[in-house]
Amino acid sequence: MTPSAPTPAYRRLSVEERRTQLLNAALTLFAHRAPEDVSLDDVAEAAGVSRPLVYRYFPGGKQQLYEAALRSAAEELQNCFDEPREGHLVPRLSRALDRYLTFVDQHDAGFSALLQGGSVVETSRTTAIVDGVRRAAAEHILRHLGVSDPSRLLRMTVRMWITAVEAASLIWLDEGKQPPVEELRNWLVEQFVAALSVTAGRDPQTAALAENLAEQAAEQHTEPSAGQPTADS
Repeated sequence: MTPSAPTPAYRRLSVEERRTQLLNAALTLFAHRAPEDVSLDDVAEAAGVSRPLVYRYFPGGKQQLYEAALRSAAEELQNCFDEPREGHLVPRLSRALDRYLTFVDQHDAGFSALLQGGSVVETSRTTAIVDGVRRAAAEHILRHLGVSDPSRLLRMTVRMWITAVEAASLIWLDEGKQPPVEELRNWLVEQFVAALSVTAGRDPQTAALAENLAEQAAEQHTEPSAGQPTADS
């Protein structure tokens, strides 16, 4: 008689592993449904655990779980703009936006609920978490610009553009994710360059940055494309 295959040994999850499992289940639900439409029973079912177990890890109930999930999503959004500061600015910004818009695409309903507000679980703490994402994104952009002490107008320009990216993302979701994401990304990058150009007329610091961007654009246009012979070929 052939012996049956051994049953895999049960492994009890550590506290951190279990908490991560519950957060991932909650994030998946919040990604596709508004927070008020997600119950603790839904999270328990998605994680394959009991409702009391969810309460054990999040005794504050749904509010605590939502805020923890929101912080996790906020960290991921902040990291979208954490691009190595190498090469020209526009390609770096494009790669950062690619990650940002990928997150928006994958968390459409949750992203809308997060930024539009009005949720029954919205509090001053959740508002602060969202605002923290905006401020962190602005700081990343300023570092990409190589500016440690931005003028007031430059800081306002960058923060205004971050707000425009959020608004465009929400409209993009409302419009059935049209235009194509690549077109949306290019348009947003062009908007950033245009905003810098406008501010440059009033702010010397931004004028120097805009001039540098123009020089980078000129370099890109003169660089040979892949497979194109150079002057030494």
